[in-house]
Amino acid sequence: MISNEEKIKTALDGHKKALEDFPVKDVQKIAETIASALKNGNKLLICGNGGSCSDSQHFAGEIVGRFQMERPGLPAIALTADSAVMTCLGNDYGYEMAFARQVQALGNKGDVFVGISTSGNSANVVKAAESAREKGLTVIAFTGMKDAKLHQICDLAFRSPSAVTATIQEMHITAIHIICGIIENMLFC
Repeated sequence: MISNEEKIKTALDGHKKALEDFPVKDVQKIAETIASALKNGNKLLICGNGGSCSDSQHFAGEIVGRFQMERPGLPAIALTADSAVMTCLGNDYGYEMAFARQVQALGNKGDVFVGISTSGNSANVVKAAESAREKGLTVIAFTGMKDAKLHQICDLAFRSPSAVTATIQEMHITAIHIICGIIENMLFC
């Protein structure tokens, strides 16, 4: 059995490696793209499953509320947050269409869609990205490093520099926080 101390050391070493390989230029481009859309009166639509669902809601909260400065709210919607809509769409159209149908209803040309999927292959996130592409939204993917279906659809991608699911998710939230800080800096400083 591996000691708890060794488990901690291994996890932290994985984080150090991921941070060393962190795709800074991709994060900067994503932040600039979202800030530009928000400045032009567009909105952000975000989705994901499981831990990525939580990340999508966290991202929307930081944009609508605030991240590090008091400022006016900005338009962002976590497509995961309305349980009545999610269960209606899942029941009527199947779970694979639960996010895509919302993109069809809420998305407009110039908006930004963010799909968060550690594998990059979650069927409902991929279908939502396809719907976003069809409607003229900018499509951004948050994934792991492996090539994935979302990469074939997206305009920009943050590929978390790890193969470990937990580390991928932790790098996603790190990138999201950095992006929120850049957005506030670009729009309100």
